[in-house]
Amino acid sequence: MFDEGRERSRSHGLRPEIVAAQVDRLRVRHVTAGCSWDTYTDAFVAALETLRADAITHVIFGDIMFDDHRKWTERVCGAAGLTAVQPIWGEPTDVLLREFVATTSEAVMVTVRQQFLDRSWLGRRLTADVEAPLVALGVDPCGERGEYHTLVTNTPLFNRPLAVRFADVVERSGCWALDVELDEHNEPRAIAADIDQTRC
Repeated sequence: MFDEGRERSRSHGLRPEIVAAQVDRLRVRHVTAGCSWDTYTDAFVAALETLRADAITHVIFGDIMFDDHRKWTERVCGAAGLTAVQPIWGEPTDVLLREFVATTSEAVMVTVRQQFLDRSWLGRRLTADVEAPLVALGVDPCGERGEYHTLVTNTPLFNRPLAVRFADVVERSGCWALDVELDEHNEPRAIAADIDQTRC
């Protein structure tokens, strides 16, 4: 979900080419929509309807807590004739953070809410070492209350890592955010093997 001009993703503020690069590494189909916050739900439902047209029946979400989030996903999926799935709903967030780190996946903080974290946290990798300092600051280990957002730069699900560089730091809506760009000079080449174009 992007802003009206499709220049930045909602919440994370990522450039479209960053999201497209992640999709390319996951080898899945890319579905996007542009919207304002006021038109977000309608645009989301319209995007979901394009999935139903491809005989997709379920949509997986990464929500962990807050009934309002779960009810919203169920409502929008229901409106598009799909079923919402919440595989990690209710799991302890400290355990989930440790499980993420154990997969050897890599993520960096690209947005931090000023109420909880200062700008020195921007660009910090999500490792086992961050859990204790986050908890000491009253921050959920997975940032589930919106304390921080991350960008995944590598995971066993990618066919190659994502090389990025950090540009400006901006302040918006009570948050510090990194402007992330593709690092084309260090961008790994795609694996030349036959890749199954898995559809999401």
